[in-house]
Amino acid sequence: MINKLWSFLIITGSFYLIIHGRFDILNKQILSSGKVTLDLIIQIFPLISLWLGIMNIAKKSGLLDKISKFIEPLLVKLFPEIPEGHESFEYISSNIIANVFGLGNAATPFGIKAMQSMQSLNKDKTVASRSMITFLVMNTCGITIIPTMIISLRMLHKSESPSSIILPCMVVSFISLIFGLLIDRLWAKK
Repeated sequence: MINKLWSFLIITGSFYLIIHGRFDILNKQILSSGKVTLDLIIQIFPLISLWLGIMNIAKKSGLLDKISKFIEPLLVKLFPEIPEGHESFEYISSNIIANVFGLGNAATPFGIKAMQSMQSLNKDKTVASRSMITFLVMNTCGITIIPTMIISLRMLHKSESPSSIILPCMVVSFISLIFGLLIDRLWAKK
């Protein structure tokens, strides 16, 4: 669906510029978009690599296991279908930790592994389990304390105060997480 939306916007914008004879703007955007994208990737790649490395070190050092054990009592209540001590909790914890630090890209591999692990427990492989749906809601609404990717993008675009986004992100992500989990629980009861 999102691909269709982006295609529609690009085609509509291009036709608008062609109809109004603004080929200069269209050509400039086409030719500069590749460079802008590459520059963005080159500048964000070190940050992503750093946090993926930190998460990998935390995993190998056992820190993620300790954090997972710490938040497992809460996760057991949120995911009652998953047996205590199952590997899914470690992946869910890692995903939550990465999201707390605003590292959506670093959280993705943990999220995929968590879904695969929960799918192994799923009785009906064609339908998402209750736990998978709850995890998807949590992952989508996940709480962010330090939105590092947003801060880095704001720094990249020379924002005067790139970290001023921290408090609003914390508040909005917390509210969306609570609201999402409430809706999830109400829907689960139906």
